[in-house]
Amino acid sequence: MAELNADKIVPGEVDTIAPGVRRITAPNPGVMTGPGTNAYLIGEAEGDDGLALIDPGPDLDTHRDVLLAAAGKRLRWIFCTHTHRDHSPLASTLKAATGAQLLGHGVTPGDGRQDETFRPDRVLRDGDAVDCGKFRLRAVHTPGHASNHLCYLLEDRGLLFTGDHVMQGSTVVISPPDGDMQAYLDSLRRLLDLPVTHFAPGHGHVITTPGDEVRRLVAHRMKREDKVRAALRIAGPAPLDVLVTHAYDDVPARIHPVAMRSLHASLIRLERLGAAVCTDGRWREA
Repeated sequence: MAELNADKIVPGEVDTIAPGVRRITAPNPGVMTGPGTNAYLIGEAEGDDGLALIDPGPDLDTHRDVLLAAAGKRLRWIFCTHTHRDHSPLASTLKAATGAQLLGHGVTPGDGRQDETFRPDRVLRDGDAVDCGKFRLRAVHTPGHASNHLCYLLEDRGLLFTGDHVMQGSTVVISPPDGDMQAYLDSLRRLLDLPVTHFAPGHGHVITTPGDEVRRLVAHRMKREDKVRAALRIAGPAPLDVLVTHAYDDVPARIHPVAMRSLHASLIRLERLGAAVCTDGRWREA
């Protein structure tokens, strides 16, 4: 599987990453999104068969126009991996323009980071398969980054569209209360049992060694957890904004406000394991 423009992802360009799979990146680059949010069109570029779109992205006019131009009148299915605001808001606009069916897990209420406009025509559960004519997509429930997160396996091709479950070049932020570190670790390990040869992530390039990447991510999280435990010993009892300076002393201070979310998720996991205790917002070793 080869990529065009492998050295750089350019928002708005249509890149073929595999036969019948095109990537179009939204113009929303940033610290949290990398080059931007990847949308994937599945189906042959020419012909009369319907096309599927995974993760339409943010509701930006320029991104909408590029996607509609690439899909033409053939868009039939719009899949969302989850409903964070950089992944699903354009779905309703594209449905109105094309009549395509919206598919996903539905919105998690009360989280504060969700795209409340997303209303799937079909709610997908773990293992559900969608027949799209010449290809099938199977939903894989992967909670952790978001409780409603789904990956999509392009059956018989070994390509897994991972959304924010696995991102290229960056680790995923786990934000409680909807984000859950234990669920994330369990969902990561589950990927090792799937017939996958490549990951197509929601941000960044195709990952060609999926098993190695999963094991690297799990090892990274365990190493970070060791630093969290050490921070509790050194600074606890302490609030998150103190602990983060120890547990994340290897990242720039400007990242600490975001890192505190994943730190909180790690502490909740340790609390469940009986290794940490929180009293009045201050965390210490159990």
